Amino acid sequence: MLSGSYRYILEHIDREEEVLQELYRETNLKVPGARMLSGHLQGKTLSMISKMIQPEKILEIGTFTGYSAICLARGLREGGKLITIEKDDELEPIARKYFHKAGMDNKIILLIGSALDMIPSLEGSFDLVFIDADKREYAEYYNIVFEKVRSGGFIIADNTLWNGKIFQSPLPRDAQSQGIINFNELIRTDSRIEKVILPLRDGMTVIRKY
Repeated sequence: MLSGSYRYILEHIDREEEVLQELYRETNLKVPGARMLSGHLQGKTLSMISKMIQPEKILEIGTFTGYSAICLARGLREGGKLITIEKDDELEPIARKYFHKAGMDNKIILLIGSALDMIPSLEGSFDLVFIDADKREYAEYYNIVFEKVRSGGFIIADNTLWNGKIFQSPLPRDAQSQGIINFNELIRTDSRIEKVILPLRDGMTVIRKY
């Protein structure tokens, strides 16, 4: 059930693109863990932020089925590229299918493998990085990508409120929650950045590098 305020928001923002509606449906029908999709409100927010920044290069860590990559790529300046990295090779066909349907074949580069292994070899700097992958590795993603973000560039991290589990002491085996807690503390104390947490869905931290 949608809350009244959430329903009102969806009724008063731009309609979801048809290709994203189709991607959302197919993911929910065929892919385990479909709740990880960004969805319309978050996707529209990512698209709007990207259009504000007008990045030339975007890095996305965690493709899933490609919803957020398509949204972020909408804000690329002419000739810009988005590199997205996904560890699960079984998700590659559906992501590529919808990148093509969205007309993004020449804008999105999909890499399959470990982001921690691949990021050091990526050339150049990035204007925008979106982190939405293994929560246990958030701090590692941040540390390894930080020097590749230009001064004045942005990092966005998803799920930083983590369904309220950040307010509790995580269970010994709950490495995902501990990973988010560690990341949030790392960001809180990093003097090289300015940051804000948006209470959007499961929490989204927007970070600007000085």
